[in-house]
Amino acid sequence: MSSKGGGTALTRRNYRLSSDSDKARATGIVNEKLLSDYLHHVFPSTKHGPAVASLRKPLGFQDLGSHLENLLSEGEPSEEIKDQPAEGRLGPQPVVLDHTSGFEGLLFVDDDLLGVIGHSNFSSIRATTCVYKGKWAYEVLISSQGLMQIGWCTLNCRFNQEEGVGDTPDSYAYDGNRVRKWNVTTTNYGKSWAAGDIVSCLIDLDEGTITFCLNGQSLGTAFTNIKMGPGIAYFPSISLSFKESVAFNFGSRPLRYPVDGYLPLQNPPTSDLLKAHKLLGYIKNVLCTAIDTQEDRLLETDCAMWSLHGEPTVLVTLAHIFNYFAPLMCKVYLVEDVLMNFLLGILEGGGSVDEHPLIQQLLDLFWLLMEDYEVNECLKQLMMSLLRAYRFSPIIPDLGFQIHYLRLTTAVLHHEKSRKYLLNNVLYPLIITFDVLRSVVFFYIKTPLRVKEAGLEELIPTTWWPTHFDKEGKDERECKDESADERLRRRAYERGCQRLKKRIEVVEELQVQILRLLLNNKDKTTGEASRYIFLNKFRKFLQENASNRGHPTALCPPEYMVCFLHRLITAVRSCWDDGNRKNQSSIRSEEAYVPPQLFYNGKVDYFDLQRLGGLLSHLKKTFKDDLASKANIIIDPAEIQATSMDDLDEDEESGAAQRPFGAAAMGGALARPSWLSSPTLGRANRFLSTAAVSLMTPRRPLTQPEKVKVRTLTVEQRTEEDIEGSHGNDGLLLGRPVEEPEQPVADKSLLEIVDGIVMMYNLSVHQQLGKMVVVSDDVHEYAVALKDTEEKIARCPARSGKCRPAGCVLQRSDILDELQKSQKVFSEKLNHLSRRLAWINATIYSKEKMLDVYWLLCVCIRTIEHADNTGSLFAFTPEFYLNVAMNAYSALKNYFSPANNMEELPGYEETLTQLAAILAKHFADPRIVGTDIKDSLMQALASYVCYPQSLRAVERIPEEQRVAMMRNLLAPYEQRPWAQTNWILVRLWRGCGFGYRYTRLPHLLKTKPEDANLPSLQRDLSVASFQKPCPSLLLQRHMAELLSVDKDMAASFLNSVLNQLNWAFSEFIGMIQEIQQAAERPERNFVDTRQLKVCATCFDLSVSLLRVLEMTVTLVPEIFLDWSRPSAELLLRRLAQLLNQVLNRVTAEKNLFDRVVNLRLPGLESVDHYPILVAVTGILVRILVDGDRQGISRAASVLLSDPCFQLHSIQHLLGEGAEPSSTLPAAASSARPIVGSLGSSVAPPIPSAAGNTGSTERKHFSLHSYTDYISEEEKHKVELMLVFLTEESKQAAASTAPTSEEDLCPICYAHSISAVFKPCSHKSCKACINQHLMNNKDCFFCKATITGVDDYNKPAC
Repeated sequence: MSSKGGGTALTRRNYRLSSDSDKARATGIVNEKLLSDYLHHVFPSTKHGPAVASLRKPLGFQDLGSHLENLLSEGEPSEEIKDQPAEGRLGPQPVVLDHTSGFEGLLFVDDDLLGVIGHSNFSSIRATTCVYKGKWAYEVLISSQGLMQIGWCTLNCRFNQEEGVGDTPDSYAYDGNRVRKWNVTTTNYGKSWAAGDIVSCLIDLDEGTITFCLNGQSLGTAFTNIKMGPGIAYFPSISLSFKESVAFNFGSRPLRYPVDGYLPLQNPPTSDLLKAHKLLGYIKNVLCTAIDTQEDRLLETDCAMWSLHGEPTVLVTLAHIFNYFAPLMCKVYLVEDVLMNFLLGILEGGGSVDEHPLIQQLLDLFWLLMEDYEVNECLKQLMMSLLRAYRFSPIIPDLGFQIHYLRLTTAVLHHEKSRKYLLNNVLYPLIITFDVLRSVVFFYIKTPLRVKEAGLEELIPTTWWPTHFDKEGKDERECKDESADERLRRRAYERGCQRLKKRIEVVEELQVQILRLLLNNKDKTTGEASRYIFLNKFRKFLQENASNRGHPTALCPPEYMVCFLHRLITAVRSCWDDGNRKNQSSIRSEEAYVPPQLFYNGKVDYFDLQRLGGLLSHLKKTFKDDLASKANIIIDPAEIQATSMDDLDEDEESGAAQRPFGAAAMGGALARPSWLSSPTLGRANRFLSTAAVSLMTPRRPLTQPEKVKVRTLTVEQRTEEDIEGSHGNDGLLLGRPVEEPEQPVADKSLLEIVDGIVMMYNLSVHQQLGKMVVVSDDVHEYAVALKDTEEKIARCPARSGKCRPAGCVLQRSDILDELQKSQKVFSEKLNHLSRRLAWINATIYSKEKMLDVYWLLCVCIRTIEHADNTGSLFAFTPEFYLNVAMNAYSALKNYFSPANNMEELPGYEETLTQLAAILAKHFADPRIVGTDIKDSLMQALASYVCYPQSLRAVERIPEEQRVAMMRNLLAPYEQRPWAQTNWILVRLWRGCGFGYRYTRLPHLLKTKPEDANLPSLQRDLSVASFQKPCPSLLLQRHMAELLSVDKDMAASFLNSVLNQLNWAFSEFIGMIQEIQQAAERPERNFVDTRQLKVCATCFDLSVSLLRVLEMTVTLVPEIFLDWSRPSAELLLRRLAQLLNQVLNRVTAEKNLFDRVVNLRLPGLESVDHYPILVAVTGILVRILVDGDRQGISRAASVLLSDPCFQLHSIQHLLGEGAEPSSTLPAAASSARPIVGSLGSSVAPPIPSAAGNTGSTERKHFSLHSYTDYISEEEKHKVELMLVFLTEESKQAAASTAPTSEEDLCPICYAHSISAVFKPCSHKSCKACINQHLMNNKDCFFCKATITGVDDYNKPAC
């Protein structure tokens, strides 16, 4: 970044007296003697001379210029010395990155040629200056902590996309990401770096060594005996991977960590530094000296209380100083080294910023005595220096550095004129500029990766972690077995966490003060208020982060966004409540929401973000009549035509010809942009969001509407009037629908900021909240591992090996040593992680942060409710409001516990109920068209019904909404995503089904339940699947009523469930056949993990579908057993067919299912006998044991008449009747070709646990083995069912007469002919014709239309 100097083209303000003849008293100047004494006091000479004041030469303003020049020239080096280049260095000054020829790969280089971002696989770049002799240093500011190699290279080094600095013979590098050093080969070196660290690169070409430092701490000598000699010179260089970024400091700014004996590559401005310090000393003299004109003497005063009262003597004196001082303050080195340190010194005394008015007086002086371009450049460099200093300051226990820089920033921003300039030109837009992330960096508190350097060991001397876990490995919050020592450790740790939290709260309070200054809407004396400047810049910032996803120079890192969001919420709520106290009729911040007008009146730009109803252009065309009738908004027909999606590809001229003349008379506002002819829908959407609309004033009588033309403005062009409105203009709230109350909400500018906060959370904040939970998960995992290790040590025998073989003693001693080493490693890791977790809990997961997210959830809920009341206009609502509502609830439930309890939040149950109503109503809302948002709503509802508290909230919503929700859930599964719907129904049933009271399956008790890499809602479902059962009898009753009353819906629903079960189980069998075949191959092979995942998913779907069938047959058995219902018999036959198929495939001895289960492949953990067999058993018990006599008889006859039925499968459930699989009848393997054969008879190499194939040694599945999962009553029912089916099958076998082939159904050849078709008289069994008539009305044989089906009785011979 170039520094602006004095500038010859601009004239300087001159405050000197015009001539000597001007009398002192006429101009307000003091008498000559007092003036001379004053000037000699302010500008003391450093030369040795007469010390007596009476012998000094009188000094006046007419001589002050030459006197000052003489003083500034004292001690200045001669021109020859200045121009002499430093020995051992070659290259131009200033030192920058060589962006013309010294790079490899694609990089983004900053305007000042000091910052760089990698934009290819592995890019390299070097500086323009090299060194060949002496000791030299430069610093690298680490902006991202990824893969980078930083160091030195010669001109002969040739880099490429795979090899960079340190990968060639004459290059040397340090890599803090992998903690290694590189010079062709690599070894461990140094410490890991993090974003915000500073790496110092030192080269000693006298001794031939290279050393690196991290934040001023030496990492030791990295390389010795480096190549030196004639023709060898080393350039600073770096190689970095994609999106990694750093900033170099070769000496253009003071080195943060200078090292004695090492020089920066760029010469410091020594002469200017000397002058600046002298001039600053003169300014201090002015501030500390007062003139007593009454007694003609000088007084020493406290400079902290100095103020500019317009005294001509002081003012002219300062003007002379600033004539030399102002040009120097345009240079970044001098601003950072001289001015910033001086201002920081003013605040060193402590106290609030308001207690130090001197900084405000100095800024007034700057604006008075410096040219505008000078003060602008000075303020810019000052603020950039503060940003860098804050971002790259080391973390110490009291956060003193951060507090110091924030206090000065607050003091500068207290000055109104300076604040507005910085807002307009420096602080915003909030984008990354390589080494400086503009104002967002002030609201970020970085998390220390190195606990020791951050001083957390001093602040939290005692560490603690959970040591008691339940059977499922979860922490026990209220542990009754906690010992006294553990209690003391925990309380000491909590006290340390509180100390840390208080330190952090000081920083957060300063950050909020800064934002409150930026949100000031009363400072209108020097132009537009700060809040409106902030608002427009803030909207631009959101646009860059929403529209340029993936662009490394525009995206704000999520860790910065999290802190910014919390500070902004605090500041906005404070301003909101201030306004509420002044206007009692407005609502409080606790009741805040965003009115729906913002979503459709075009005043707020939502960029390319999706609306619930689709594209904005489509919505404006579709709902133009609703906008006119409900919101008094009339869309200009010319605008609709110009921005129609159908018109995008039309000719430019024809489009212009169709528009009326009036459209072109609005200053070109409606003129069609050249890019609008492009088919890019996003641009058209963005244009439409701010397009001109015609509005009628809603409070006027219903006469001819008066159209008000709204200007088409970019975000930067909006003024206070456009936002707040005036003279009947509602500003951002134009177009209030009749459903929206007239009560004022808040300042309209605050409403838009709240809208932006919601968007911020959706962009990256929620993702970051989930990412930081990893530290808590790590603490849990290490704690479990440590406890397990300690238990093993306790069980390990002593070292003395009496009565044991010698070899055994040695082996056990080695085991004990290894266990003790592991114990030490786990303890050290937990000490580190517990302190780091304390920092994260204080900065991210504290109670205050939880309340912020909860407030955001309530804002979204109320906003959605208000928008829903507008009817069809609800479609204009941006999708991210629903996303944030769902994700914020997920964060409160999953991320902030166990440190904080969601149940303690104010109005917790009411909020749960409101969110439940939103999910229940909108997951099948036809106004919502986006597939992704509909899937998210379904996943959120599925997660919601998994937890007792949220399920009770669903039960508390109005009955009408509950019934409507159940009706939507029972819609046929075809043509819609049905898996989540089925999951919801299963969760409503879990806890009521046969053997369905488990939290986790028996064989999965020791596996990890959640996957941290899943997206938020999917992870919720993964975790929710392991929650304790919490069935809803109320919703089950609604389901029973709906299926019982609506026969058509019941039939279509159950047919779709049976169809999906047939598909899911068939796919599962087909996949395990492929897996089995892969396992049988002699060569080494791998099964695709994706295939394993799909296979397990099909199995889980089959089980869940069976559970839904069990739920249905339990709640509404008449659907299957009351044959007066049209489809009951068909449904029962289809059910029996599928149940027999599942039983045969799963229970046959040494079959395909057994083999794959015994392989225990990763990814197939959920595939086991228990879940699927107990689901089938539950259905059979319900229809064969728990029903009435007629129903049981019908079910038994249908089940036994199915050709796939085998009594052996039922016996298998109780571990009885084990028979080889070869006894299966042929019909069992060929009845359903879609499933395929049972597979090869050659068994794969199965682990040793399943290696014994003898039937006497094999452990068979039996319900008797699951005493913790199946009650005695349930087992008794299974035994009754087995006895009943055994007797019924014997009777059926005895009573069934041999059937000739002519009497069998010509379609399935499994049942006897029992139905005759009308009018063609063809015949089949009832099962075949009923199933056929579901989809087709034509006869199987002659294609005639079937008008009826009669029972068929074979005539007697």
